[in-house]
Amino acid sequence: MPAIIGPVQIVTVSGGVVQFGDAAFISPKSTGKTFAGSGSLNTGAFIIANNGLSSTGVLDTNLIDQPIAGNN
Repeated sequence: MPAIIGPVQIVTVSGGVVQFGDAAFISPKSTGKTFAGSGSLNTGAFIIANNGLSSTGVLDTNLIDQPIAGNN
């Protein structure tokens, strides 16, 4: 459904999809897995991150998280 939006600021696009308008499907063409602590992967023009003690668990028992077969 079309919508009227205000100003849009795109700070960076790195391998992502930017869609304006209607779309039936938007499918990922690649996947990846990243582990990072709190506040370490914030993106934007102005960032304020106040973090206390942080721990990141990297144990992942799933073999397939995001299958992309057939999304070509």
